[in-house]
Amino acid sequence: MSAALPYSETVRVNQIGAGLSRTLEPDADARKRIARALDLQGLEDFVTDISVTPTPSTSEWTLKGRVTAHAVQTCGLTLEPLPVDVDRRFSIQLVEAAPLETDEIEVTLDEEDADLIEDGKIDLGQYAVEQLVLSLDPFPRKPGAEFVQPEEPKEISPFAALKALKSQDDQG
Repeated sequence: MSAALPYSETVRVNQIGAGLSRTLEPDADARKRIARALDLQGLEDFVTDISVTPTPSTSEWTLKGRVTAHAVQTCGLTLEPLPVDVDRRFSIQLVEAAPLETDEIEVTLDEEDADLIEDGKIDLGQYAVEQLVLSLDPFPRKPGAEFVQPEEPKEISPFAALKALKSQDDQG
């Protein structure tokens, strides 16, 4: 995604405490921005229930949630609207990046599958949009829509066009 996120709901790590739960429901303008960013024809409903809880080890959290949405994609073959209902559960491990004096981030083996938290902030909105993206078909196609390979022209040679012009001149 670009630097300007279509939807952002940030929470600071120090606000989580023993756990935090939120229901994110972007307003109509935010849903339009998300739809535009994801190349959707529409995004009528988009609700994400998210909880963030600390794990027993320090500086790690579990982000769990459920995304439900009603979106309208575009069929890649017919270009017709293709309604899509999304209902996806997710769980993501988060690890706070330790501030280092260099620009490198050191990750231990346990943290390889975890997302890094930078600047002590978690953007719940970004995770909600990310989960929506993961639920959408990257190549949407209406049921029954089939791609039919166009027939190749008989003569592909660049001289075929010249030959056709020459035969027109001979007739005229």
